[in-house]
Amino acid sequence: MKTDSIFYRLFQEFPDIFFELIGASPENTEYYQFSSVEIKQTAFRIDGVFLPVQNEEKHIYFVEVQFQTDDDFYSRLFAEICLYLRQNRPPNNWCAVVLYPSRSVDTQDIKHYREFFESQRVRCIYLDELGDAASLPIGIATVKLVIADTNAAIIEATELISRTKLELTSQRQQQQLLQLIETILIYKLPNMSREEIQNMFGLSDLKQTRFYQEAFQEGKEQGRQEGRQEGRQEGQRQEKLRMVSRLLRLGLTVEQVAAELDLSIEEVQQAAQN
Repeated sequence: MKTDSIFYRLFQEFPDIFFELIGASPENTEYYQFSSVEIKQTAFRIDGVFLPVQNEEKHIYFVEVQFQTDDDFYSRLFAEICLYLRQNRPPNNWCAVVLYPSRSVDTQDIKHYREFFESQRVRCIYLDELGDAASLPIGIATVKLVIADTNAAIIEATELISRTKLELTSQRQQQQLLQLIETILIYKLPNMSREEIQNMFGLSDLKQTRFYQEAFQEGKEQGRQEGRQEGRQEGQRQEKLRMVSRLLRLGLTVEQVAAELDLSIEEVQQAAQN
């Protein structure tokens, strides 16, 4: 399952779930904007960042989703955070939250970073320890659905769908969460088609709602706009790459060319070779 994209979508559409996970008030969502952040001139990307909106008293929250064992994870995480702080120099203090499916995935090799954990600046959340899905708030129960095995996922999804229809009064939020549950089920049940899953869980009527139809049209238009934007960005990038050899011939170093064109050193070196 592409867990990164699932959690990115979850926190983007329902940021209050993140604050519920860390035991903070969901009202914090009005002060934050959630996005994925790429660190310039490196291969680093932070899964997600909750950035305070015009409020220097609120913490920045770096969010990482780690579902595979990785001995270099913590060294990479702190390198990403320190690079972000160096490049952006935010006035806000910061915290980091790491989401693990279970403790067995956590390498726990923190000898170089122990102070961050002891001070609670960095927190690890193990999804399998959150408790029984039926007793959890609906947002956190949706998070737990990601790690449920197939049989448990079917039972939990059925309960979640019923709870979503009963507990969420906002039609927009209700439909967004139902679509997210459907997406998780598609990954959980790879041998079933989307239509079969919709029929099995009573989601087939989702497409008939006015909200779904409007959202579908908005999604198509947004996709076209993003496609055009990506095309422009790729064209600009290709133009920069074509300028690499010209600047190198003028006597600039690889590092100078990278800085001038806003490219990584690796991109400059690859363009020079080509």
